[in-house]
Amino acid sequence: MKKNVIIPLVGLLVGTLCFTCQPNSSRSEDDRLLARVYNKSLYLSDMEGMLPVGISSEDSSLIIDQFVRNWVRESSMLHEAEKNIPQGLDIDELVENYRASLIKHNYENLVVNRLLDSLVSQDELLDFYQKSKDQYKLESPIFRCHFIKAPLDAPQISQMEEWWSSNSPSDLKALSNWCNANASVHHLKDSTWYKIVDIGAYMPQGFLTVDNFENKKQFIEKDDEFIYLFEMKELIKKDEIAPLAFIENQAKKVILHKRKTQLLEELKDKLYDEALRNNGVSIYQ
Repeated sequence: MKKNVIIPLVGLLVGTLCFTCQPNSSRSEDDRLLARVYNKSLYLSDMEGMLPVGISSEDSSLIIDQFVRNWVRESSMLHEAEKNIPQGLDIDELVENYRASLIKHNYENLVVNRLLDSLVSQDELLDFYQKSKDQYKLESPIFRCHFIKAPLDAPQISQMEEWWSSNSPSDLKALSNWCNANASVHHLKDSTWYKIVDIGAYMPQGFLTVDNFENKKQFIEKDDEFIYLFEMKELIKKDEIAPLAFIENQAKKVILHKRKTQLLEELKDKLYDEALRNNGVSIYQ
Protein backbone atom coordinates (compact mmCIF):
# COMPACT_ATOMS: atom_id res chain seq x y z
CA MET A 1 0.00 0.00 0.00
CA LYS A 2 1.38 3.41 -0.97
CA LYS A 3 2.26 5.94 1.72
CA ASN A 4 -0.04 8.62 0.26
CA VAL A 5 -2.94 6.18 0.74
CA ILE A 6 -1.92 5.13 4.25
CA ILE A 7 -1.68 8.63 5.73
CA PRO A 8 -5.29 9.72 4.97
CA LEU A 9 -6.49 6.33 6.24
CA VAL A 10 -4.66 6.84 9.52
CA GLY A 11 -6.15 10.30 9.90
CA LEU A 12 -9.63 8.88 9.38
CA LEU A 13 -9.05 6.15 11.95
CA VAL A 14 -7.76 8.62 14.52
CA GLY A 15 -10.72 10.89 13.95
CA THR A 16 -12.97 7.91 14.57
CA LEU A 17 -11.25 6.59 17.68
CA CYS A 18 -9.47 9.37 19.54
CA PHE A 19 -12.55 10.31 21.55
CA THR A 20 -14.08 6.84 21.87
CA CYS A 21 -11.39 4.55 23.26
CA GLN A 22 -12.72 3.47 26.64
CA PRO A 23 -11.80 0.76 29.14
CA ASN A 24 -13.38 -2.53 28.09
CA SER A 25 -13.87 -5.19 30.76
CA SER A 26 -14.48 -7.79 28.05
CA ARG A 27 -11.02 -7.49 26.51
CA SER A 28 -9.16 -10.75 26.13
CA GLU A 29 -6.05 -11.24 28.22
CA ASP A 30 -3.83 -11.36 25.15
CA ASP A 31 -5.22 -8.07 23.73
CA ARG A 32 -2.24 -5.94 22.87
CA LEU A 33 -1.90 -2.56 24.56
CA LEU A 34 -0.63 -0.12 21.92
CA ALA A 35 -0.41 3.14 23.86
CA ARG A 36 -1.57 4.98 26.97
CA VAL A 37 -2.01 8.70 27.53
CA TYR A 38 -2.85 9.45 31.16
CA ASN A 39 -6.20 7.67 31.74
CA LYS A 40 -6.82 6.71 28.10
CA SER A 41 -5.61 3.46 26.61
CA LEU A 42 -5.46 2.26 23.04
CA TYR A 43 -5.59 -1.49 22.35
CA LEU A 44 -5.14 -3.40 19.14
CA SER A 45 -8.75 -4.57 19.38
CA ASP A 46 -9.86 -0.93 19.08
CA MET A 47 -8.72 -1.11 15.46
CA GLU A 48 -10.65 -4.27 14.69
CA GLY A 49 -12.23 -4.12 11.25
CA MET A 50 -10.44 -0.90 10.34
CA LEU A 51 -7.47 -2.34 8.49
CA PRO A 52 -8.09 -3.11 4.80
CA VAL A 53 -8.67 -6.76 3.93
CA GLY A 54 -5.65 -8.44 2.39
CA ILE A 55 -3.18 -5.85 3.61
CA SER A 56 0.42 -7.04 3.94
CA SER A 57 2.01 -7.36 7.38
CA GLU A 58 4.47 -4.61 6.45
CA ASP A 59 1.71 -2.16 5.53
CA SER A 60 -0.29 -3.24 8.57
CA SER A 61 2.61 -2.42 10.87
CA LEU A 62 3.13 0.91 9.14
CA ILE A 63 -0.53 1.87 9.55
CA ILE A 64 -0.57 0.82 13.21
CA ASP A 65 2.64 2.75 13.98
CA GLN A 66 1.37 5.92 12.30
CA PHE A 67 -2.01 5.52 13.92
CA VAL A 68 -0.50 5.19 17.39
CA ARG A 69 1.63 8.31 16.93
CA ASN A 70 -1.36 10.34 15.79
CA TRP A 71 -3.60 8.92 18.50
CA VAL A 72 -1.10 9.89 21.19
CA ARG A 73 -0.92 13.45 19.88
CA GLU A 74 -4.70 13.79 19.69
CA SER A 75 -5.23 12.23 23.11
CA SER A 76 -2.61 14.49 24.69
CA MET A 77 -4.46 17.50 23.29
CA LEU A 78 -7.78 16.12 24.55
CA HIS A 79 -6.34 15.60 28.03
CA GLU A 80 -5.16 19.21 28.19
CA ALA A 81 -8.50 20.43 26.82
CA GLU A 82 -10.37 18.49 29.51
CA LYS A 83 -8.22 20.16 32.18
CA ASN A 84 -9.15 23.58 30.83
CA ILE A 85 -12.92 23.30 30.48
CA PRO A 86 -14.32 26.71 31.49
CA GLN A 87 -16.14 26.79 34.80
CA GLY A 88 -19.86 26.53 34.31
CA LEU A 89 -19.60 24.97 30.86
CA ASP A 90 -22.09 22.10 30.69
CA ILE A 91 -20.56 19.62 28.22
CA ASP A 92 -23.53 17.25 28.47
CA GLU A 93 -25.91 20.06 27.56
CA LEU A 94 -23.72 21.06 24.62
CA VAL A 95 -23.60 17.46 23.39
CA GLU A 96 -27.36 17.09 23.74
CA ASN A 97 -28.00 20.37 21.91
CA TYR A 98 -25.64 19.32 19.13
CA ARG A 99 -27.33 15.92 18.91
CA ALA A 100 -30.76 17.56 18.67
CA SER A 101 -29.48 19.93 16.01
CA LEU A 102 -28.08 17.05 13.93
CA ILE A 103 -31.32 15.06 14.17
CA LYS A 104 -33.43 18.11 13.25
CA HIS A 105 -31.11 19.02 10.37
CA ASN A 106 -31.22 15.47 9.01
CA TYR A 107 -35.04 15.40 9.16
CA GLU A 108 -35.32 18.79 7.47
CA ASN A 109 -33.09 17.54 4.66
CA LEU A 110 -35.30 14.46 4.24
CA VAL A 111 -38.41 16.64 4.04
CA VAL A 112 -36.84 19.12 1.63
CA ASN A 113 -35.50 16.37 -0.65
CA ARG A 114 -38.92 14.71 -0.71
CA LEU A 115 -41.29 17.67 -0.90
CA LEU A 116 -39.51 20.76 -2.19
CA ASP A 117 -40.33 21.68 -5.77
CA SER A 118 -36.92 22.63 -7.17
CA LEU A 119 -38.21 23.85 -10.55
CA VAL A 120 -38.26 27.62 -10.98
CA SER A 121 -40.33 28.86 -13.91
CA GLN A 122 -39.34 31.76 -16.12
CA ASP A 123 -42.41 33.67 -14.90
CA GLU A 124 -41.20 33.30 -11.30
CA LEU A 125 -37.76 34.52 -12.28
CA LEU A 126 -39.18 37.53 -14.11
CA ASP A 127 -41.45 38.39 -11.19
CA PHE A 128 -38.55 38.10 -8.73
CA TYR A 129 -36.34 40.21 -11.01
CA GLN A 130 -38.89 43.00 -11.39
CA LYS A 131 -39.38 43.21 -7.63
CA SER A 132 -35.71 42.86 -6.65
CA LYS A 133 -33.58 44.18 -9.51
CA ASP A 134 -32.60 47.35 -7.65
CA GLN A 135 -30.61 45.09 -5.30
CA TYR A 136 -28.46 43.86 -8.19
CA LYS A 137 -26.45 46.88 -9.22
CA LEU A 138 -23.20 45.86 -10.83
CA GLU A 139 -19.98 46.24 -8.87
CA SER A 140 -17.98 46.03 -12.11
CA PRO A 141 -18.82 46.29 -15.83
CA ILE A 142 -20.05 43.25 -17.74
CA PHE A 143 -20.46 42.58 -21.44
CA ARG A 144 -21.66 40.12 -24.02
CA CYS A 145 -18.95 39.27 -26.51
CA HIS A 146 -17.41 36.89 -28.99
CA PHE A 147 -13.92 35.74 -28.11
CA ILE A 148 -11.45 33.23 -29.51
CA LYS A 149 -7.99 32.24 -28.34
CA ALA A 150 -6.23 29.85 -30.71
CA PRO A 151 -2.66 28.63 -31.36
CA LEU A 152 -0.92 30.41 -34.21
CA ASP A 153 -0.03 27.06 -35.77
CA ALA A 154 -3.65 25.86 -35.86
CA PRO A 155 -4.85 24.89 -39.36
CA GLN A 156 -6.81 27.34 -41.53
CA ILE A 157 -5.99 30.41 -39.41
CA SER A 158 -6.55 32.76 -42.36
CA GLN A 159 -9.85 31.09 -43.19
CA MET A 160 -10.88 31.36 -39.53
CA GLU A 161 -10.23 35.12 -39.59
CA GLU A 162 -12.46 35.43 -42.66
CA TRP A 163 -15.26 33.53 -40.91
CA TRP A 164 -14.77 35.78 -37.88
CA SER A 165 -15.29 38.93 -39.97
CA SER A 166 -18.39 37.57 -41.70
CA ASN A 167 -21.99 38.07 -40.60
CA SER A 168 -23.20 35.01 -42.50
CA PRO A 169 -24.93 32.35 -40.33
CA SER A 170 -23.16 29.64 -42.34
CA ASP A 171 -19.77 31.26 -41.68
CA LEU A 172 -20.57 31.54 -37.96
CA LYS A 173 -21.42 27.84 -37.96
CA ALA A 174 -18.13 27.05 -39.72
CA LEU A 175 -16.29 29.25 -37.19
CA SER A 176 -17.92 27.40 -34.29
CA ASN A 177 -16.95 24.02 -35.74
CA TRP A 178 -13.38 25.23 -36.28
CA CYS A 179 -13.19 26.47 -32.67
CA ASN A 180 -14.47 23.17 -31.31
CA ALA A 181 -11.60 21.44 -33.08
CA ASN A 182 -8.77 23.94 -32.75
CA ALA A 183 -9.33 26.83 -30.31
CA SER A 184 -7.83 26.90 -26.82
CA VAL A 185 -10.78 29.01 -25.61
CA HIS A 186 -13.84 30.27 -27.43
CA HIS A 187 -17.02 32.09 -26.43
CA LEU A 188 -19.49 32.60 -29.28
CA LYS A 189 -22.85 32.62 -27.50
CA ASP A 190 -24.63 35.97 -27.75
CA SER A 191 -26.68 35.48 -24.58
CA THR A 192 -23.87 35.01 -22.06
CA TRP A 193 -22.56 37.88 -19.94
CA TYR A 194 -18.97 38.09 -18.71
CA LYS A 195 -16.94 40.22 -16.35
CA ILE A 196 -13.88 41.86 -17.91
CA VAL A 197 -11.56 39.71 -15.82
CA ASP A 198 -13.30 36.56 -17.09
CA ILE A 199 -12.07 37.23 -20.63
CA GLY A 200 -8.96 39.24 -19.83
CA ALA A 201 -7.56 36.30 -17.86
CA TYR A 202 -7.13 34.37 -21.12
CA MET A 203 -5.01 37.12 -22.69
CA PRO A 204 -1.54 38.48 -22.02
CA GLN A 205 -1.44 41.07 -19.26
CA GLY A 206 -2.73 44.44 -20.44
CA PHE A 207 -4.61 43.22 -23.53
CA LEU A 208 -8.02 43.75 -21.91
CA THR A 209 -8.43 45.41 -18.51
CA VAL A 210 -10.93 47.51 -16.55
CA ASP A 211 -8.88 50.55 -17.56
CA ASN A 212 -8.87 50.04 -21.34
CA PHE A 213 -11.90 47.89 -22.20
CA GLU A 214 -14.02 50.80 -23.48
CA ASN A 215 -11.36 51.57 -26.07
CA LYS A 216 -10.98 47.93 -27.10
CA LYS A 217 -14.43 46.90 -28.21
CA GLN A 218 -13.07 44.97 -31.17
CA PHE A 219 -9.56 43.73 -31.94
CA ILE A 220 -7.38 40.95 -33.26
CA GLU A 221 -4.08 40.59 -31.39
CA LYS A 222 -1.22 38.11 -31.52
CA ASP A 223 1.70 37.13 -29.35
CA ASP A 224 4.39 34.50 -29.88
CA GLU A 225 1.97 31.59 -29.40
CA PHE A 226 -1.65 32.63 -29.84
CA ILE A 227 -4.06 34.75 -31.81
CA TYR A 228 -6.80 36.58 -29.86
CA LEU A 229 -10.03 37.74 -31.50
CA PHE A 230 -12.45 39.86 -29.48
CA GLU A 231 -15.67 41.69 -30.28
CA MET A 232 -17.88 43.31 -27.65
CA LYS A 233 -21.59 42.94 -28.41
CA GLU A 234 -23.12 44.87 -25.50
CA LEU A 235 -21.75 46.64 -22.43
CA ILE A 236 -23.39 47.36 -19.08
CA LYS A 237 -21.39 49.69 -16.88
CA LYS A 238 -20.67 49.62 -13.18
CA ASP A 239 -23.59 50.66 -10.88
CA GLU A 240 -26.17 49.87 -13.56
CA ILE A 241 -28.76 47.11 -13.01
CA ALA A 242 -27.55 43.64 -13.92
CA PRO A 243 -29.64 41.82 -16.55
CA LEU A 244 -31.64 38.82 -15.43
CA ALA A 245 -29.44 36.44 -17.44
CA PHE A 246 -26.41 37.51 -15.39
CA ILE A 247 -28.04 36.91 -11.98
CA GLU A 248 -30.33 34.02 -12.95
CA ASN A 249 -28.50 31.35 -10.95
CA GLN A 250 -28.33 33.60 -7.90
CA ALA A 251 -32.02 34.46 -8.25
CA LYS A 252 -32.96 30.77 -8.41
CA LYS A 253 -31.06 30.14 -5.17
CA VAL A 254 -32.91 32.96 -3.42
CA ILE A 255 -36.29 31.75 -4.68
CA LEU A 256 -35.57 28.16 -3.62
CA HIS A 257 -34.31 29.29 -0.21
CA LYS A 258 -37.54 31.22 0.39
CA ARG A 259 -39.55 28.23 -0.81
CA LYS A 260 -37.59 25.93 1.52
CA THR A 261 -38.08 28.26 4.50
CA GLN A 262 -41.82 28.45 3.85
CA LEU A 263 -42.05 24.66 3.52
CA LEU A 264 -40.31 24.08 6.86
CA GLU A 265 -42.33 26.76 8.65
CA GLU A 266 -45.56 25.22 7.37
CA LEU A 267 -44.33 21.81 8.54
CA LYS A 268 -43.61 23.19 12.03
CA ASP A 269 -47.12 24.67 12.20
CA LYS A 270 -48.62 21.37 11.07
CA LEU A 271 -46.68 19.30 13.60
CA TYR A 272 -47.49 21.79 16.38
CA ASP A 273 -51.22 21.62 15.61
CA GLU A 274 -50.97 17.82 15.48
CA ALA A 275 -49.26 17.74 18.87
CA LEU A 276 -52.01 19.93 20.34
CA ARG A 277 -54.73 17.66 18.96
CA ASN A 278 -52.97 14.61 20.43
CA ASN A 279 -52.54 16.29 23.84
CA GLY A 280 -48.79 16.06 23.33
CA VAL A 281 -48.14 19.65 24.43
CA SER A 282 -48.10 20.95 27.99
CA ILE A 283 -47.08 24.53 28.76
CA TYR A 284 -46.40 25.52 32.36
CA GLN A 285 -46.23 29.18 33.33
